[in-house]
Amino acid sequence: MSSEEFSLATPDLIRNCRRCSRELLPGALECDYCHALVHSRRLDETANEAKVLEESGDRSRARQLWLSALPLLPPRSKQALWIQDHARSLETLIPNEKQNATFPTLSAVARDNPQRGTLRLGALLSFLAFIAIYSAESGARFGIGFATLILIHEMGHYIDIRRRHLPADMPIFLPGLGAYVRWRDLGVSLETRAAISLAGPFAGLLAAAACAALWWQTHNSFWLSLTRVGAALNLLNLIPVWILDGGHASLALSKGNRIAVLATAAVLLLALRENILLLVAFGAIYRSFFAKDLPPNPSRFITIYFIAVLTGLALILWLLPGHGFGIR
Repeated sequence: MSSEEFSLATPDLIRNCRRCSRELLPGALECDYCHALVHSRRLDETANEAKVLEESGDRSRARQLWLSALPLLPPRSKQALWIQDHARSLETLIPNEKQNATFPTLSAVARDNPQRGTLRLGALLSFLAFIAIYSAESGARFGIGFATLILIHEMGHYIDIRRRHLPADMPIFLPGLGAYVRWRDLGVSLETRAAISLAGPFAGLLAAAACAALWWQTHNSFWLSLTRVGAALNLLNLIPVWILDGGHASLALSKGNRIAVLATAAVLLLALRENILLLVAFGAIYRSFFAKDLPPNPSRFITIYFIAVLTGLALILWLLPGHGFGIR
């Protein structure tokens, strides 16, 4: 395919919003009611194709494809601004394509991706600082283990984002506060965003289960401590409020779905006597009866996913001796 085959996209005639089913104004690029992007599916396809071209080294055609998506976006939307910035960054790399195409080296890769290299270095340094601070507080062994648990949680988000071919940066660690992964949603659905939010606690569940298995094998209190702190922190992250993963995931749940999460937390609390579940229940009460952010198209899958991760983490805590976060 030659570069001349790319042309500016012309918006399809879409009469109703795919997310909330409201009627759209002629030529609308964004739903006035739920603010969903009208051409989200086409934008997803364009983004996926452009990412494949970038990964193959064809930045010129990737840049043209990114720019072809701009007519499908509101001019001042964050997605449009990101595409414009990304297209400019690709433009600066295009002159190097021919000279680096045949025999790429590590130095050439570094020259072609200066911003990515800087972000990765920043992520690594923040991770090392995170380890250093917690090692000073609780010892090097626990500091490294605790930081690794947080890394696994964040990589759960990162891997789920990248497998959907969405742009994302490596995790950044904030000692004393936690960590985060910065990514661009490019108009994906609420269900997709909720699934990405739950991917972190799910990865944390797997990490806690692995630590629990090591404790059962060795009876070493170090693995017991890591299991409890990992399971407890990921359970706290499922509280459906504010900027926590549970808060983002609950945006895809109907009132009935949220009550189902509340009922699950209440049953687990009564059965397992793990007090952290009380916080999850309080958050679910707020989200079920006081929040005004019910989605037009709730997701049953996210409800099941949420309840499964919640139950798994609660059971891990219940099966272990001791209480609290396990910090020694």
